[in-house]
Amino acid sequence: MPSTNRKKNIPTKSPARQKNRSQSNLLPIIGGIALLAVVLVLGILVASNQANASTASIPGLLTFAALERGHTNGLVTYAQNPPAGGQHNPAWQNCGVYSEPIQNENAVHSLEHGAIWITYQPDLPADQLEQLQTLTRRSGYRLLSPYPGLPAPIVASAWGYQVQLEQADDPRLLTFIRKYEQNPLGPEPGAACTGGVGKPG
Repeated sequence: MPSTNRKKNIPTKSPARQKNRSQSNLLPIIGGIALLAVVLVLGILVASNQANASTASIPGLLTFAALERGHTNGLVTYAQNPPAGGQHNPAWQNCGVYSEPIQNENAVHSLEHGAIWITYQPDLPADQLEQLQTLTRRSGYRLLSPYPGLPAPIVASAWGYQVQLEQADDPRLLTFIRKYEQNPLGPEPGAACTGGVGKPG
């Protein structure tokens, strides 16, 4: 009579089958990580394209190349009105709002440090002047001053760049500031715009 105590033959999993199952469990995880990476890269590219689109072209932008950078204690005759770079005074103009004209040579030194210089005709309407003052005070790298004899009611200047505007609410002004304030291609972005000359209001 056969014994009832014989052990049943239980099939064991081969190492190869276990390895295949482990690999199949990893596939969804790897796929998820790859999908996440693709989404992140696409997000970065879209954001970059939007930023470039907002500052890529500024209608009426004037550019000036090969501007001198030397220091001088004398007066300088600049090719632009107002100047957008060139030789300048060893002392820079402290950034801020000015109610009186400031010296070209000091303001140009501030441009070298990455500042934006917003100039306006002295008869600019009070509401527009207030807009410019508010905009200037939002950053430590902006200058605002009246400038008799401008070719337009408002002119914004950075080192090597300039745009002429009719109104303070012209969207090109903010675009210009975003693109050229602390421009990494400028001569000395990040250098001081305080500790120089002038007492802004």
